[in-house]
Amino acid sequence: MQYLLLIHSEPTNLNAAEQSQMMADYMTFTQNIIKSGNFKSGDRLDPSHTSATVRVRDGKTLRTDGPFAETREQIGGYYIVEAASLDEAATLAAQIPGARLGSIEVRPITAMPPR
Repeated sequence: MQYLLLIHSEPTNLNAAEQSQMMADYMTFTQNIIKSGNFKSGDRLDPSHTSATVRVRDGKTLRTDGPFAETREQIGGYYIVEAASLDEAATLAAQIPGARLGSIEVRPITAMPPR
């Protein structure tokens, strides 16, 4: 089964050395899950201020620049992994470097039927 690992974190003020170490830790984690066969996909997201939130209400599309959530945490990236169970996916999530500064949401993916 596939799981989405959403990386939630608050914007931090890491110095250059800390940022470099965090990126190195992410590269190591990514290489490890590629080698283990769990990796399906993953990307870092651009900062939330570059995003837009879209809602449709009464047939009208409403667009708001930036995220629209009542939280300081933002989604900074994600991995899609193959795991035998939620427990295995959670074990992988605990290895993501961002778990040290924020949280990782582990969500099963229900595949849509082919069209």
